[in-house]
Amino acid sequence: MPARELLKFSTPRDPAQLAAFINLRVLNPEHEHWRRGIEAAAIYNRLHGDLKVPFTYRVPGRDDQAMEAEGWPASLAGFPLGQWIADNRRFYAHGDMDEDRIAQLEKLGMIWSHFDVAWEEGLAAARGWAEENGHLLAPLDATYQGYRVGIWLKNARAAARRAIEIEQRRAEGLPVPSSAGALSEERREQLDEIDPSWCPAWPVEWQRAFHLVRLHLQAGRPLPTSPGDVVHQGQDLGRWVRSVRLGWDKLTTVQQWMCEHILGIEPAAEDEKPKPRRSQADKWAMNYAAAKQYYQREWHLRVPRKHIERILVAGGGNGGHDGERGEVQEEREIKLGAWVSNQRSRAAALSPERVEQLAAISMRWT
Repeated sequence: MPARELLKFSTPRDPAQLAAFINLRVLNPEHEHWRRGIEAAAIYNRLHGDLKVPFTYRVPGRDDQAMEAEGWPASLAGFPLGQWIADNRRFYAHGDMDEDRIAQLEKLGMIWSHFDVAWEEGLAAARGWAEENGHLLAPLDATYQGYRVGIWLKNARAAARRAIEIEQRRAEGLPVPSSAGALSEERREQLDEIDPSWCPAWPVEWQRAFHLVRLHLQAGRPLPTSPGDVVHQGQDLGRWVRSVRLGWDKLTTVQQWMCEHILGIEPAAEDEKPKPRRSQADKWAMNYAAAKQYYQREWHLRVPRKHIERILVAGGGNGGHDGERGEVQEEREIKLGAWVSNQRSRAAALSPERVEQLAAISMRWT
């Protein structure tokens, strides 16, 4: 060891080297602690590519196989590198660190702020997830090597939208709230470099499906149009395409342009759209029409429990035509007996208007 050689007084010594040794080891032992720390930091950086050292991290001990495998010198065995990094962040924050030491640590990739450390950890996880999946539109439950990247991205999007809102208010001459929680332009650019579509103006689930369909088409495959045709990364692409075609009018102009010109999707024709679901009021009116028809034929409303009444209602093209208006009608089967019994049992909950309507066709409540 160099120290042992210097302490052998029978051996000729370099005076300058001896003076440096005494200053380092005897007069100023803090320098020795720094030397060990910077040496450990350099090795950690070589092994991991950064200085994101957990606070509890220590250099492997002499009996740890990782010491030899990772190339740690015995002189650093057990060194508390995590605590050393944290101490230097604190010294830096208080202005108690020499410029030379600051430069040495920054050369190794030191991040001074705890908030910056958290950002860099999330950014690294985001890059890794994007490399594996081909985009940065991770679902909320997505993780990368244990890091909850989906939640991190959700928070980043919220911060980005806050920044946009602040800029819009400033442009309109409105009072600008505190910028706390807003994403900086630099950080926005870092995420844009990974995936420009990471923070869409519409739901991220929609953008993720759009991206996956585009990749599917770029691979030379046909556009999936029905549910179950293609499922990729847990996303039913056929179901999404169908929902886009049927819900075309609910999309923004930009979304419509993207779907039409990039994916070749066209809005559904009128005959492809499902019939609108009837409201509870519409259903009650149809059942009442059946009850009224029954009354006009039988002159009472004592309907057998299992009776089915058939009526014509405006709708599809399987029925006849209304002679006066020419509207297409279809026949419906109404379980009138069950409906009348149900109205009788829940008479107290009916509105006065409905009670009056039923009374007009001789409804008996008991």
